[in-house]
Amino acid sequence: MRIRLFGQYVHVSIAALAVVEALVFFGAMLLAFRVRFGTWYPVTSTVSGNSLTVSGNTLWICAAVFGAVNLISLLAFGLYSSRQRARTFGVFVRLVMAVAAAGVVTAAVFYSVPDLLLGRGVLALSSLFALVGAGLSRGVSRLVVDESLFKRRVLVYGVGQRTAAIVGLRRRSDRRGFEILGFVQPTGETASPSVPAERILDASGGILELCTRLDVQEIVVAMEDRRRGFPILGLLECRLAGVDVTELLTFLERETGRVRIDVMNPSWMIFGDGFRRDPLRLFSSRMLDLVASGILVLVSLPVMLLTIVAIKLEDGWRAPIFYGQARVGLGERTFTVLKFRSMRTDAERDGQAQWAQKSDPRVTKVGNVIRKLRIDELPQILNVLAGHMSFVGPRPERPQFVAELSQKIPYYVQRHCVKPGITGWAQLCYPYGSSEQDALEKLQYDLYYIKNNTLLFDLAILVQTAEVVFMGKGAR
Repeated sequence: MRIRLFGQYVHVSIAALAVVEALVFFGAMLLAFRVRFGTWYPVTSTVSGNSLTVSGNTLWICAAVFGAVNLISLLAFGLYSSRQRARTFGVFVRLVMAVAAAGVVTAAVFYSVPDLLLGRGVLALSSLFALVGAGLSRGVSRLVVDESLFKRRVLVYGVGQRTAAIVGLRRRSDRRGFEILGFVQPTGETASPSVPAERILDASGGILELCTRLDVQEIVVAMEDRRRGFPILGLLECRLAGVDVTELLTFLERETGRVRIDVMNPSWMIFGDGFRRDPLRLFSSRMLDLVASGILVLVSLPVMLLTIVAIKLEDGWRAPIFYGQARVGLGERTFTVLKFRSMRTDAERDGQAQWAQKSDPRVTKVGNVIRKLRIDELPQILNVLAGHMSFVGPRPERPQFVAELSQKIPYYVQRHCVKPGITGWAQLCYPYGSSEQDALEKLQYDLYYIKNNTLLFDLAILVQTAEVVFMGKGAR
């Protein structure tokens, strides 16, 4: 079962874990204060034996700040992602890094607002208690919580080729939110080889009777042809009885975080929810671009200066620092994207565009480092300030690739209805694309973003991008 938060569908078990850990982080600071000063809830007065005056309200505010920063930090390190595949040790390492980063950020906040200072040692103890508490909560959750309790009991109405889109889901993260109880064969529809015969259920007593008997919570309509034998009355009875009825593509969108092109039709895009580009949304997106650009310039300026020096030292003082390349943006208009040069100056000597490959020999030594850390993308801040790009959006591709892919992949040109971005939903969910198949897979995530994009979704993507940067995911 999934709930919608910030434009994403989040599994209930992950949302519950986040709530528990938010309480753990909040309580960690209260416990640290109790251990350090011997009181749980001070009133405005001098704490015995110390010259520090702390009010109860201040302590609550500090605990709330500490809890929020830790929660955001764990999100940034991918610890609330259903696609997280790290094993126990990997999760522990991420947890340590996330709590440490949160401690640094919290210390900076407390230093900037002196009224929030609680005295020496409190923040360090809070971080220690937070790490232990989060580790225990995750261990207990893994041992005790039965994820089947949170899965929706699903009945699929249809047995044709379209059902292969559900049966073919192999990733644990995609199947985490539901359990397929079986399939109902519509009159005249031929069963696909992907649907086992023993999974086809007898619905001769009516769809509602079958749903009642199996305690079905949701029916997914996956018929091949709705113009023939569509069970309007049966599905209406189920809907009025409290059983959700969902169209196949909407179901897949919710469970996988992408729009499946192989089962999509234009009417779904035309009449469905989402794809909003109202003036308020455009304004909020532009404000986020300007604010994020200013902050990133201040934070990354030393890194950019070191990168410039490193490029010059490796390739000589006359070697170019930046690399300008034509890319396709909003409305299929071409612009020049700026990057720190990470390849040899003769990388495309014949002028033909080439996909970047794994361990590409054209990449320089400095380029290999800045690509893994995504430092080569930083000059794109200038493109954002100029309005050619946003911070969040589909990855801009070269005109040659766009012309080729538009002929081969349906709906590919629709990704240009929004500005391209430095980071995006596809960049988070899918590794670096270097083929037509990769372009197809990433397009499905891009369409999901375009359909569901909101300011909060953009912020969530920016936070989760930290995992890509720190862990080197998808870099090439």
